[in-house]
Amino acid sequence: MEIVDLRIMRGPNYWSVKNPKIIVLRLHLENYKYILTSEIPGFYMRLEEMFSAPSSDHRSEEGAENRFFESVRKGVKLSQVVEHIALELQNLSGMGCGYGLSYPSPQEGIDYVIFAYSEERAGEYAAYAAVKITEALVKDIKYNLNRDIARLHAIREDEHMGPSTYSIVAEAVSRGIPYIRLNKNSLIQLGYGVNQRRIQATMTDRTAMFAVELAGDKNITKEILEDARVPVPRGTTVYDVEELKEAVQDLDYPLITKPLDGNHGKGASINIKNWKEAQRGLVEAQKYSEGVIVEQFIQGYDFLFTRN
Repeated sequence: MEIVDLRIMRGPNYWSVKNPKIIVLRLHLENYKYILTSEIPGFYMRLEEMFSAPSSDHRSEEGAENRFFESVRKGVKLSQVVEHIALELQNLSGMGCGYGLSYPSPQEGIDYVIFAYSEERAGEYAAYAAVKITEALVKDIKYNLNRDIARLHAIREDEHMGPSTYSIVAEAVSRGIPYIRLNKNSLIQLGYGVNQRRIQATMTDRTAMFAVELAGDKNITKEILEDARVPVPRGTTVYDVEELKEAVQDLDYPLITKPLDGNHGKGASINIKNWKEAQRGLVEAQKYSEGVIVEQFIQGYDFLFTRN
């Protein structure tokens, strides 16, 4: 199975109005497009052994309980398994999520998988982990579930709001005002469209401090430039060797690695051409930041702005 497209919804959308924070996958089922769980020997028992019992009732429709294990015993498509595992991973790591559904797309062999997320980065991680877990269950391969739960828990702690931000967001929610978390530093958008306002801790978007904060985050800066149609190199953020390996496979050489929160070129490695150099680049970058940006290496002129 392969995720051919992943979209993160941050507001009212085509798939759900009442659940603005959802992830939409287009999942290529490949050789499993016609196979149900009831047709895979031992699948149900392996799933039950791995997850024991669901931590909460997942909803495949608004307000409707979905007895997942019972459905798996009778036979469901693997896309539905991916949906529920993605939800369960978040639940087990302390981020309660319940809404999800899956259905075929117009393209044969590709299903839509839709599920809610609590924290954006956690939801994206859960999507890829759910596919790996489902494949491991199908092929009867041992899988370290605790590693994924620990990683998701770390993301949750990293994304946790401060007391000031949480108080404002809680009050907004009580008044029916939707919110979106825009970065890990508790930059929050309240409302949508022309009525939106942004806050960080007790500051509002009426101060220029926001621009300074955004410029200090390499990932956010790239996203802003890309949204403005300014060409930027393809890349991702990794936290360990396994994620680095996936990034290398996706981006290919040559690459660069640099700390997510670094400055002045500290911990940066350029023109990486092999796996040994990539591992060394990860180690150097993590001397300054747990998160490491891995990007395509593009040759050109280097400009550095300094203030006198």
